[in-house]
Amino acid sequence: MVDNQGPVWNNAVMKLDDAAAHLEALGNPTRLKIYRALVRAGDAGLAVGRLQDKLKIAPSTLSHHIKTLVVVGLVNQVRDSTTLMCHANYDVMRGLVEFLVAECCADTAEDADTRAA
Repeated sequence: MVDNQGPVWNNAVMKLDDAAAHLEALGNPTRLKIYRALVRAGDAGLAVGRLQDKLKIAPSTLSHHIKTLVVVGLVNQVRDSTTLMCHANYDVMRGLVEFLVAECCADTAEDADTRAA
């Protein structure tokens, strides 16, 4: 059973505002630690209790930061019986990385054309 459906993220090109929201969420050191732990955990994800033990974060603080990551779509939560599991949303992560590198070095060809003219 999925606890939070949240926004639907598809494979369309990420919008600037969405990328900014993802980067803002990851701009907090605690949230970045949480997200990196979930990425390292792979598809299995981590139980909230395990995240708390692993990162030594107070329960209310952890809950607040996870909620922020869920709201922007970087993390999904699924209840497995009595355990709340957190998973990194790899589609959103890939979309963010693709957004960041999509125009890498695009102006270098333009600069070369300008110099050649």
